[in-house]
Amino acid sequence: MPATTDLDALLARCLRREPAAQRALYLRYAGRMLGIARRYAYTVPEAEDILQDAFVKVFAHLGDYRAGGTLEGWIRRIVVTTAISHWRSGQLRHASEAPPLDEPPASMAVDGTALEGLKVTEVLKLIEQLPHGCRVVLLLYAVDGYSHSEIAELLGIQESTSKAQLSKARKQLTYLYKRQNDFIRL
Repeated sequence: MPATTDLDALLARCLRREPAAQRALYLRYAGRMLGIARRYAYTVPEAEDILQDAFVKVFAHLGDYRAGGTLEGWIRRIVVTTAISHWRSGQLRHASEAPPLDEPPASMAVDGTALEGLKVTEVLKLIEQLPHGCRVVLLLYAVDGYSHSEIAELLGIQESTSKAQLSKARKQLTYLYKRQNDFIRL
């Protein structure tokens, strides 16, 4: 297992605060973690700020990492919680600054198959149009695998609010997709 040994050696050097090792660890994970931060941010500069703050936390708390899970998973969690902290503190552009969305008809049912034929980038573009609360809950639940109780704790909301936001997000996504397809067919 040379990869594990290499990673262990890199972590040991990072714990000794060697700049070259910290840069190597950053470069190893920054691309994937920027993608995670980008899902939660409205702009690339906001995502870069989240990433920078997250890696400051990674290096400050690297001694707390226990090899019970993967290092990437541990860093991912830090990136997500840092993105949530930015959102809660008002450092991210709020949904109120985004153009308001039309409300889907109350009678509209969520069609789980409606989005199946889309590419990931197309789904992410639709997700970016959601109100921020719905967007964050959807990402935490459906993409990052958090439970509703974990989401409630992270966001400081009730578990029922998390479930309601997820339901609203799914309905909005279906509506946005159908509206987009209807527009294209005209």
